[in-house]
Amino acid sequence: EQSYMESVVTFLQDVVPQAYSGTPPAEEKEKIIWVRFENADLNDTSRNMEFHEIHSTGNEPPLLLMIGYSDGMQVWSIPISGEAQELFSVRHGPVRAARILPAPQISAQKCDNFSEKRPLLGVCKSIGSSGTSPPYCCVDLYSLRTGEMVKSIQFKTPIYDLHCNKRILVVVLQEKIAAFDSCTFTKKFFVTSCYPCPGPNMNPIALGSRWLAYAENKLIRCHQSRGGACGDNIQSYTATVISAAKTIKTGLTMVGKVVTQLTGTLPSGATEEEVLAHSNIRRSPLVPGIITIIDTETVAEGQVLVSEDSDSDGIVAHFPAHEKPICCMAFNPSGMLLVTTDTLGHDFHVFQILTHPWSSSQSAVHHLYTLHRGETEAKVQDISFSHDCRWVVVSTLRGTSHVFPINPYGGQPCVRTHMSPRVVNRMSRFQKSAGLEEIEQELTSKQGGRCSPVPGLSSSPSGSPLHGKLNSQDTYNNFTNNNPGNPRLLPLPSLTVVLPLAQIKQPMTLGTITKRTGPYLFGAGCFSIKAPCKSKPAPQISPSKSVGGEFCVAAVFGSSRSWFANNPGLKREKDQSKQFVVESLYIISCYGSLVEHVLEPRPLSTAPKISDDTPLEMLTCPRASWTLVRTPQWNELQPPFNANHPLLLAADAVQYYQYLLAGLVPPGSPGPITRHESYDSLASDHSGQEDEEWLSQVEIVTHTGPHRRLWMGPQFQFKTIHPSGQTTVISSSSSVLQSHGPSDTPQPLLDFDTDDLDLNSLRIQPVRSEPVSMPGSSRPVSDRRGVSTVIDATS
Repeated sequence: EQSYMESVVTFLQDVVPQAYSGTPPAEEKEKIIWVRFENADLNDTSRNMEFHEIHSTGNEPPLLLMIGYSDGMQVWSIPISGEAQELFSVRHGPVRAARILPAPQISAQKCDNFSEKRPLLGVCKSIGSSGTSPPYCCVDLYSLRTGEMVKSIQFKTPIYDLHCNKRILVVVLQEKIAAFDSCTFTKKFFVTSCYPCPGPNMNPIALGSRWLAYAENKLIRCHQSRGGACGDNIQSYTATVISAAKTIKTGLTMVGKVVTQLTGTLPSGATEEEVLAHSNIRRSPLVPGIITIIDTETVAEGQVLVSEDSDSDGIVAHFPAHEKPICCMAFNPSGMLLVTTDTLGHDFHVFQILTHPWSSSQSAVHHLYTLHRGETEAKVQDISFSHDCRWVVVSTLRGTSHVFPINPYGGQPCVRTHMSPRVVNRMSRFQKSAGLEEIEQELTSKQGGRCSPVPGLSSSPSGSPLHGKLNSQDTYNNFTNNNPGNPRLLPLPSLTVVLPLAQIKQPMTLGTITKRTGPYLFGAGCFSIKAPCKSKPAPQISPSKSVGGEFCVAAVFGSSRSWFANNPGLKREKDQSKQFVVESLYIISCYGSLVEHVLEPRPLSTAPKISDDTPLEMLTCPRASWTLVRTPQWNELQPPFNANHPLLLAADAVQYYQYLLAGLVPPGSPGPITRHESYDSLASDHSGQEDEEWLSQVEIVTHTGPHRRLWMGPQFQFKTIHPSGQTTVISSSSSVLQSHGPSDTPQPLLDFDTDDLDLNSLRIQPVRSEPVSMPGSSRPVSDRRGVSTVIDATS
């Protein structure tokens, strides 16, 4: 039941604007085409000096948000204070893709040609700078400092997306990728062998800080890395249930196909796949689901071709990831994990990439997780990692964001791994010292499968169809198996199936959140939703029917900003953010509402006993919201900007830092003079070449194996030994120790041959020790002498 206050707020929101304007409020907002959270100099924690003392000053990077409208685009910053700030707004026709380019990495040999113009905004508009080319066929780079266009790159075919890092700008076209140098914007390399995808990403790629992953259209055996997707051969209870469900679903689709054959829409005896296959054979047999990862630094200039004849320069890994075409993929912040999804959207795969300096065929790709979303079809539009890589959020076009727990090193997520604010080691101290892993390995090698519920099925990935031909490298394995610590060699780690802990669906309007959880508090562009996290969320209106069944959302993890809205009078304490195990999840929808959701993982409530290995569940609740959608009355905010504009300040800070890293004097910088002098003296004293090479001479030992404590685990085994000869060895079941009453003569413990042995020299006198007098004993000690004292070992 709504309180009186809530119903008034709802009434005001739903009724009053219509009464005054005479039109529904929906027409007042501009239509949003796409939303995205951006990484730029403004929130670059590694290169922006402002955030380097992040733990001491409580200085945290803002969220940077880009919204693409049917006319123009907008950039917002939401700093830790929670007051949203508009940084850029323009109306110049529809924009397909836009990026704020980060300041490039420079060195003494490579300088930035556009340093005075930065920060730059790369835009792909419907009407390009030339005006004559077809729509969306050119990338224009605008300077936010001066407002002028500094570069335009033309293409013959439409552009689908832009990606950038501090080394390259990547332009994504249909079945092609073109990469340009960040300093000069000259062409570096291009790929023409991408597998086409139906959408929403026509050509899905993932760009890390150095690696670029894309969907290859064929599998080349000589470049194939070890590992890759483990197929459906995941032997766990969940997997068995899932595969049963899949069989039922396949049965249903087959029924559907039979019906269509009867009605005559398809030629009888041919399924859709076969029809597609026949049409493909005529052109070239493309293989879906293959991924190639290239190193953008070492790859040769010109065309990147993965073929039998090409050498593997710059190819980091090449492996099968799915059986269907790839739909979306993303690297984690460190760039070592890759999450991929296919066009069905039932399961998402998490791979760990372990490279080899020789070639991609020696690299290993570990399939750590299968994140199981569900059995209905859904297209993925956005993947986001938390900063510690323990949580991954996958958002589909239905507007739902699925929150999965993972570990960067694999294994089952549990209370020990996900309930502490910091990342824990793969093995706890007990596991490390107890030798349990070795015992488990012995057991699994004898049985042949890791506790598989289906008898006769091994859980090793080589059992799956994709791994049938990988065993040609056994000779190489035997050759290098003297190094048991090499993670690239078999056996590959076991696969874990993870189900989402939370599924968050964005509501149609903020009114639906209000009705559910209480009145707003209007603040500086933000209102707080005050609700206890325990409150049961009411059924939300499904937004799937909003824009042709598609509903664009983007998600990102960040420190909580709702504290400001809840108590604007209070100052933020330093440790305020430390109380949450998980950062807040921010989701922006195509209605322009940004909502902060607080995530609270906890042990499974149905678990009888909470231990380290207890599975998790999660509570989520919306905590604060910002309405960021633009109305037609808003003024535009266009460059040139003042020098104190946040994007310009950030670009200056990062460029200054880049100069210092490269050992160069920053031009006209207001920085400390002593620092420049010291850099000059460094440059003059030693030749630069030697300075660069010294690091390669350093020998680094990153870790040593665990020193097992003898007392910390099951290392000892006790056995009864019966050697030949007359010696009787005491064991707990031996009859020697059983007393048969006082009259029995005790059997001698050691039958020595006394002729050969001088008993006096052996210092074993007296043969029997004196009995100890016990308190409360009635007989004096002297009475007991000569009576055999026998201790029963079983008592």
